[in-house]
Amino acid sequence: MTPLMMAALGLLMVATAFLSGLFGMAGGLILIGVLLALMPLPTAMVLHAITQMASNGWRAFLWRRHIRWRPVFVYLIGCALALAVWSITRYVPDKPVALLLLGVTPFMARLMPSDLKPNPDSIWQGTLYGSICMGLMLMTGVSGPLLDTFFLGGKFDRRAIVATKATCQVASHFTKLIYFGGIIDQAATLDPMLAAVAIAASMTGTSLARRILEAMTDLQFRTWASRLITTVAGYYILYGSWLLLARSNAFAF
Repeated sequence: MTPLMMAALGLLMVATAFLSGLFGMAGGLILIGVLLALMPLPTAMVLHAITQMASNGWRAFLWRRHIRWRPVFVYLIGCALALAVWSITRYVPDKPVALLLLGVTPFMARLMPSDLKPNPDSIWQGTLYGSICMGLMLMTGVSGPLLDTFFLGGKFDRRAIVATKATCQVASHFTKLIYFGGIIDQAATLDPMLAAVAIAASMTGTSLARRILEAMTDLQFRTWASRLITTVAGYYILYGSWLLLARSNAFAF
């Protein structure tokens, strides 16, 4: 990768980490879409995992007093179950399928019956969402839209949402790094310099967002976070559909 491309990616990572630092979501969803367009899927997954571990880890540290540990531990049980299953199947989807899955998941969560609405304090829901989110993580690189909807469904304030979700995401992305970096056959390689840029950029963007998050109200946070998820998810549905259509037309000719 050229120095110019590396610098451009670094700026993108600062911007997406800032967005995630502000809303606790969406930044990773945008970043993986760009990485999937530039790199082979396994390499994109490894770089994304390193970036998001740095971003979420630093965010969790900055807001550590607001972490709700019970949902974290229950979520990790679900993650472990999903990793066990996916380690056997070792399924890696192609890019159009991954993009469509990225876009569809938040709408699926919103269509759930009222008695099954997300509740981060529920043990069985935490385990179920942990399993599903980890499965999505290993297929698409992120589980953000679904996990975002899960935490927005609870009674946490904005700081607790950001801190608790960040802690869950550190474990999720670490699991993804193990999966794509070692478990599947097509192990990915990554430039150490690019990895260093990713870590520095992610921590910078996360730090810049802290003061703005403090100034927001919980209502503003929930309103804009919901709109952001819908916009980004809708884009990936359109993009994934376009890729599938383009591939079908190519086969037709």
